[in-house]
Amino acid sequence: MIVSSKSFENNGTIPLKHTGFGEDISPELTIADAPGNTVSFAVVLDDLDVPFQKSFTHWIIWNIPKIDVIPEGLPYGAVLREPFPACQGEAWGKYRYRGPKQPVFIRKEHRYVFTVYALDCRLDISEKSRKMNLLDAMHGHILAEAKIIGKYKRG
Repeated sequence: MIVSSKSFENNGTIPLKHTGFGEDISPELTIADAPGNTVSFAVVLDDLDVPFQKSFTHWIIWNIPKIDVIPEGLPYGAVLREPFPACQGEAWGKYRYRGPKQPVFIRKEHRYVFTVYALDCRLDISEKSRKMNLLDAMHGHILAEAKIIGKYKRG
């Protein structure tokens, strides 16, 4: 499985509009070569360079139907109806995408990894779920995973 984006290249700079300093809208993600028996996708967005932590979760979304393109600018809300049914849980972006927005005292470039999981089912977990709940629910149901990394440095 391969994940790419029209918004930025792998290991490229995340555009301002996808950050908390811009419009803070989710980027488009394209998924290629997902396993044939994929039922749904989940996406986790983590900042890999937060001081004193292994990572910091910005966004979790699951029960995305098997589609080739997750469009840019998904709406806010725990339960999405459009452009497709899905759930967004509790991360830094509570029930929504929240892009890079380092505090003023952080000036170094951070890596943001979008991990897309192909699952053999839809998940029956609460929209109040956090990353660990999502990972636990996905255990034994992951058919494939792929990542794309974007970088951002506060100006």
